[in-house]
This record gives sequence, C-alpha cells and structure tokens, in this order.
Amino acid sequence: MLAVLALSVAGSTAGCSRVVDGTAQASGNKPGSEITKDGAGIKIGYPDAPAQIELFTEPQCPACAHLQHESGDDITAAVGQGRLAVTYRPLTFLDRSVTEYSARVANALFLAAGPNTTGTAFQAFVQDLWGHQQPEGSPGPTDDAIAAMASDSGVGSEQVDEIATGEKAIDAGQLNDANAGLLSETQYEVSTPAVYDLVGQQVVDTSDPDWLDKLLTTPQS
Repeated sequence: MLAVLALSVAGSTAGCSRVVDGTAQASGNKPGSEITKDGAGIKIGYPDAPAQIELFTEPQCPACAHLQHESGDDITAAVGQGRLAVTYRPLTFLDRSVTEYSARVANALFLAAGPNTTGTAFQAFVQDLWGHQQPEGSPGPTDDAIAAMASDSGVGSEQVDEIATGEKAIDAGQLNDANAGLLSETQYEVSTPAVYDLVGQQVVDTSDPDWLDKLLTTPQS
C-alpha cells in the first residue's frame, strides 16, 4: 500500500523537467554523497552516471521499505559501478503532528551526507533505516539507534556523532513541502515511494520487478 500525502496539490505542470543542480563529491575514486543545492535532497553516486533518478520516500511508509528490501542491493551495486546516481528526496507527512519519527530519520539522512560518506555507505544507511522500520505512529528509533545504524553502514564518524546528539539539519515541514511540490510536478499522485527518471523525464513504474534493470539498460541521451 502506497503512503499518500494528506494535502491537495494545485497547479501541477504538464511534466517534470527539473534537473538536480547538485553534484556528488567523490571520496577518492568512490561515489560520493552530497546535499543538493536546493537543500531538499541528497545525491549519491558519480555526477556523470548515465542513469539519474530522484527517489521520493517516507521513513514510515511500508511500501518504501519494501522497495529498499527488493531493490536496495541492486541500487548499491549500480551506484558503486558508476551506472546510477540517486537523489533521495525524503518526505515527512506521516508524522501528522503526532510523532517526529519521519522528521528525525530525514534529519539523520541530511547529517549523514558529505565528503566523509561514500554513496554506497549512504545507500547502506538508507537500507538499514527502512529495514528496521517501526509501525506508523510509533516513536521510532532513538538518535543513538540511528547513529549505530549509520556507523555500521560506514557513514563518517563526524556525521555519526552529529546524528547521536540529534543536531538539527533540516526543517521537516519545509522539506516535506519542497519535495511534495517537486513530486506534484510529475502529475503523479503525491505518494511514496516514487521514482522519477531525470534523463528520460518520466515516472518509473516501480511495481515492475525489473524496473531498475530496464532503467539501467535503456540508452541514455
């Protein structure tokens, strides 16, 4: 079941042609991780990867956890091989002013990104977080638990310390509004998970179990 944003979006354009301006900063010869210039996404991978996607995801969304379970390892491999760059765009609408579960996980993602965290380590962190997803409305993992997952995934030690202390990196409401607005431009229901092909400029059908293979084998212009 998809998680659907509980707000109405008006003024959607006929298509999404927005391209992320940020580029990843590689650590040595490894794919990097970096916050995008618009401040609402984290891009992982080599900047010249032939396949480029945006992945809209919500920390409490079971379908998002399923996508990571089914495709996370393949995403890691493609990022590491230089075939794919992913811009993660977290949303936090399932908090619904009751819990800060999604906000704290999203905040940790933005703390994790940077020159000391490779793209593959960041992807491992994402898989660990969604792999330990708790039921919607629960308090969610503690900052210490999130930091332990970050450390185990290979996130930089400085970033791990910031996650453990709960340092604030985002405004969760502004982040949600920004990424919901971007997602609405595709004329796709504002729901998660959603994958947008930045090269082909189209929504990817993630219900197809071969969606990633097809994306990686489609000639990129």
